[in-house]
Amino acid sequence: MAENPTAQQKLTAAAGDAGRRLDLFVAERIPALSRTRIQELIRDGNVRVNGRTARTSHRIAAGESIEVAVVPRPALVAAPEDLPLELLLVDDDFVIVNKPAGMVVHAGAGHARGTLVNALLHRLGKLSGAGGALRPGIVHRLDRETSGAMVVARNDAAHENLAEQFRSRNVRKIYLALVHGKMPRDSGSITLPISRDPHRRTRMTARGRTGRHARTDWRVIARLDRCTLVEAVLHTGRTHQIRAHFAAIGHPIVGDTLYGAPRNLRAGPRNLPLLERNFLHAARIGFSHPSSGAWVEVRAPLPKDLRVYFEQFAASLGRRDTEIEAALAPYI
Repeated sequence: MAENPTAQQKLTAAAGDAGRRLDLFVAERIPALSRTRIQELIRDGNVRVNGRTARTSHRIAAGESIEVAVVPRPALVAAPEDLPLELLLVDDDFVIVNKPAGMVVHAGAGHARGTLVNALLHRLGKLSGAGGALRPGIVHRLDRETSGAMVVARNDAAHENLAEQFRSRNVRKIYLALVHGKMPRDSGSITLPISRDPHRRTRMTARGRTGRHARTDWRVIARLDRCTLVEAVLHTGRTHQIRAHFAAIGHPIVGDTLYGAPRNLRAGPRNLPLLERNFLHAARIGFSHPSSGAWVEVRAPLPKDLRVYFEQFAASLGRRDTEIEAALAPYI
């Protein structure tokens, strides 16, 4: 089915569809629509289950009726939008935000609104124009399902200065990640080159022989049975770098099914609830102030959903609260 602004599809879930996520079910039945487009339609209320709007994560039941209305996309604009957003530091030259998981940084295909840029324009009124009309102020990005610290430029001079610091690798970026498996050592460095995955274009790979140089340093924060909590320091800023690097060495990030993480995680005697995001958080960012040159470093507190998930995991293993608090203390 080619996309048609007036197209409507009516689908009925069979017994074998029971338990599938709504977006995956629709993607299988209407292959002409991309997953991103389907998720956009669901988010905008254009996919109804038994006559009611539903979330992307809705689990299909046998016999349910699903109606899909493919409506035209609105024109892409960077317009102010009143959205909740935590500002960690506000300066005349820049702002540092604690980006929530699930929020796209700027408008693009399938994301006309609800972005970080929309929220910042509402809060601040104006950002640097050096990033272009759809990406004002944006000098670096975080993946949609990654939370944490991001710096955004408020004027063109600051934008150029910060962009140069990123290019010259003078920005300090520290992440917290929960990865599958037991890391073999207490610290290490991953220097595998990163390139676009030739088989799945939505992801990158660090398993090929060619690609762009990338380096991720890591150290163990806590070991939890089948998983390891690590701190990762980026020395380069390749797309999906941390995700691709840890997947390549056999330790995908918890929740990151795109890079091979299992959907379920067993902790001691039970399976944990599904984590609807990647356990990856940009915990700290540091750089030289664009005007004064003074070093600026800001910590983004670990979001509640990751903190609760980690505590549930540890509790299932019988680990004491004091141990958990000690491991997470630098990141809360």
